[in-house]
Amino acid sequence: MSDLDALLEFGKQLALEAGQIQLAGLSATPEIHLKSKRELVTPIDVETEEHVVARIQAAYPDHGYLAEEKHDRPGAWRWIVDPIDGTTNYAQRLPSFAVSLGLEDPEGIALGVVYAPYLDELFWARRGGGAWFQRGDGEPRRLQVSAVSEVGDAVLATGFAYVRHESANTNLDNWAHLAMRARGVRRIGSAALDLAYVADGRFDGFWEMHLKPYDVAAGACLITEAGGRVTDFWGGENWLHGQSVVATNGALHAALRAELAVPTDDGWVQVPGEG
Repeated sequence: MSDLDALLEFGKQLALEAGQIQLAGLSATPEIHLKSKRELVTPIDVETEEHVVARIQAAYPDHGYLAEEKHDRPGAWRWIVDPIDGTTNYAQRLPSFAVSLGLEDPEGIALGVVYAPYLDELFWARRGGGAWFQRGDGEPRRLQVSAVSEVGDAVLATGFAYVRHESANTNLDNWAHLAMRARGVRRIGSAALDLAYVADGRFDGFWEMHLKPYDVAAGACLITEAGGRVTDFWGGENWLHGQSVVATNGALHAALRAELAVPTDDGWVQVPGEG
C-alpha cells in the first residue's frame, strides 16, 4: 500500500467518524449561532472539527490543517477540512450536508473524501487512483463524469454566498440566465455535494463564487479523477483560493464558462490582475 493509499484509508475512516457525530447531533433541533448575517454554526460543527483535527494530530503530527471554524496550521502536507458543508441544511434537519476532507501536498490536492452521513453516501479519490463511490455497505463503483456537451442538455448546480448582501456578485444574474438556457438548475446547499455529484454524473456542471478552500478541495479532486475539469471563472487554476469555481464534465466546460457573467473585484473574488 502506498503512502497515499494509507492516507486515503485514514481520511475515509475519519469522514465516517465525523458523520456519526453529525447524526448523533440530529436527535434534536441543533443549537444555532450566527457567525454573520446569514452564516450559521452549530456546536456539532465545532465538535466535528475538533475530533477531526485531534485525530490528524495524533496520526500525522507533522501534517498541517486548515479547517473552517478555527484550526489553521501550515504544513507541506495539509488537510483541508469542512466539518459540516451545508450547515444551514443541517440546522434545518435537511439531508444535504456532508463532511469534506481534502489533503494538499507540494504537488496540489492529493486526495479528497466527501461523506453525506444522512444519505450514507461516501465519495473518495486520490491522485492517479480514480474516484469512487459507496452507499452504505454496498459495492464501491468507479465514478465517471457525464458526456453532456451542450448547455441546453445540462443539469447544473450552483449556490449563493453568505456575503451576497455585501457583494455585487450575488450570482442571481447567472441563475436567472441559466435557468432559461439549461435543462435544469439546482441549488442543494452544499458545494461539496454539488462537486461530488458532478464527479458522479448526477450534475453536468457547477459554478459558484465566494467559496473557500475547505468548500472545494475534496470535491475538485473527485471531479478531476472522474475525468472532469475544474477552473476559476477565467479558465485559470486559481479555483482553490480565488473564490470562484467552474467545475464540469470537461465536455461542457467552455460552453458553461461562456454563459457566465464575469465576476467583479469585490474584495473576495480574486479577479486576475486586480487581486
